[in-house]
Amino acid sequence: MYGWTGRVLEIDLSNQITRVVNPDKIVYEQYIGGKGLAGYYLKPFVTRHWTDPKMPLLFFTGPLNNTSSPTSGRMTVLSKSPLTGTVGDTSVGGKLGTMLKRAGYDGIIITGKGEKFVGIHLDDKGVRFADATKYQGYSVSETCQELERLTPGVSTAVIGPAAENQVMFASIVLDEHYFAGRGGLGCVMADKKLKFITVEGSQKTPVADADELAMGREEIFRLVAASPVLMGDLGIANYGTGALYDLMRQRRMMPTDNFRQTYFDASPGMNAYVYKEKYKTRKFGCMGCHVLCKKKGANNEVMPEFETMSHFSALICNDDLDAVVEANRICNDAGMDTISAAASIACYKEITGMEIAADKLIQLLEDIVAGKGDGELLGKGSRAYAEQLQSLEASMTVKGLEFPAYDPRGAYGMALAYATSTRGGCHLRAYPIAHEILRKPVATDRFSFSGKARIIKISEDANAMIDSLTACKFLFFAASLEEYALVLQGVTGMQTSAQDLLQIGERIYYNDRIMNALNGFTASDDDLPLRFFEESGSGNADFDVPALNRGEFLQERASYYKIRGLDENGFPTQEKCEALQLTCNV
Repeated sequence: MYGWTGRVLEIDLSNQITRVVNPDKIVYEQYIGGKGLAGYYLKPFVTRHWTDPKMPLLFFTGPLNNTSSPTSGRMTVLSKSPLTGTVGDTSVGGKLGTMLKRAGYDGIIITGKGEKFVGIHLDDKGVRFADATKYQGYSVSETCQELERLTPGVSTAVIGPAAENQVMFASIVLDEHYFAGRGGLGCVMADKKLKFITVEGSQKTPVADADELAMGREEIFRLVAASPVLMGDLGIANYGTGALYDLMRQRRMMPTDNFRQTYFDASPGMNAYVYKEKYKTRKFGCMGCHVLCKKKGANNEVMPEFETMSHFSALICNDDLDAVVEANRICNDAGMDTISAAASIACYKEITGMEIAADKLIQLLEDIVAGKGDGELLGKGSRAYAEQLQSLEASMTVKGLEFPAYDPRGAYGMALAYATSTRGGCHLRAYPIAHEILRKPVATDRFSFSGKARIIKISEDANAMIDSLTACKFLFFAASLEEYALVLQGVTGMQTSAQDLLQIGERIYYNDRIMNALNGFTASDDDLPLRFFEESGSGNADFDVPALNRGEFLQERASYYKIRGLDENGFPTQEKCEALQLTCNV
């Protein structure tokens, strides 16, 4: 094989035994890797509870890892989400994907659970288990620094105190700075009594046609270099993902005061430029990436990403810049998803009527991590918190997953994408912000549902493929699946095209719909909180931000179901399953 190793490692933590399986080539061709291959292995177990020892925790690379393909350092972590009960997949950067390929594996399937915390060390010589009880209670940074001291250059996947204390939106952290976030996969790892994984390796990944790979790589670099969004003076390379902050403010779609407003008065003084000037930031990023979107301050403070910047300021009405940085540090060191943490605190603010000053914000975050006081219930997520206080209308979620920093009243494609997303209130399944706000590849009317069903479906398929290759979605502000089809062909020798990859992406995404249907999700779950249909946003003299029209939303959702090949209840159909060569057992 080229690109793929042809080897997947199974690890049984209950008995501390391992075995290597060799997937058929047809499985690779139908699911590629990353999200697709991990979903293939999750499906037989998806109806089990996330604490079932047979529930797998999956770490999967793609064929492009450990090659010269741009953004080849990413990978997928996947299991059933403790927070939502949906398919809990997450694409994450760093270098673990590359190191896993160098160790000789396309993926790891972890099942079982230990009696006490253990660690796994994996290299191209085999697997070693280690007693990790001394690391129990360690923060993410403490654990990573100790592991790095013991084995310099090793790649790591660790959990922090949030996962150990069963915060339902706890994350798995790769290489200290890269979060397998959203949905609480850290809880799955903690339940299995697995504190850390370390990976190192020295193997090379052979490619089928180095010249073809180089040609595709050069095309991608050329397109990225010409992209103002990525490489421009105000783009992501210079300001990180925080470059989007001013765009959301200007478009009047910055979620404010728990989505009760869409403009934050203090936002002009809390943008990425202010962070850069105050903290004297420098860039870093994933292995295999030249954009380098992450930022550190002069004193090694890790700067917040866009979602964190927005939610720890506008969403909770906080105008203290230092408090945002400290909130980000607490979440990072605890291994906790910043979007869900901030959104849960915003829900708390609305229900209690309490203002969230800087000291209160820090106290709440620390209480969530420790599982004490109000933090114990907030750590279950905003939906569980709001249900307990009989105020479900204050939880801004879809399928139990808190919304990120794009108000759907300001981008109707985003509204539909939130509703149809298989993992809940997530912007990354389709990311219509690309065309509605950034105008890539073409501009669409952000205040209209017209045509959005087909755009969302195609985008979901494309992003499923991007997460399976695996690659970074940011590069697709400039490049497309056409260039990556050439790269994939050069790496694997698999004769393919952009359209072929879209069809495989459709299979991968439809497989997620099947798994969610098996867990009882219906059309009633593909919906938005009533707030967005009943309350307008914060317009200005130039334009209004009206409430969404529910009739138009439902009509476009029905169109989406038809285009996606679902029935009127959002369920998979036998006909579509057969066309995609999937088993329809709903």
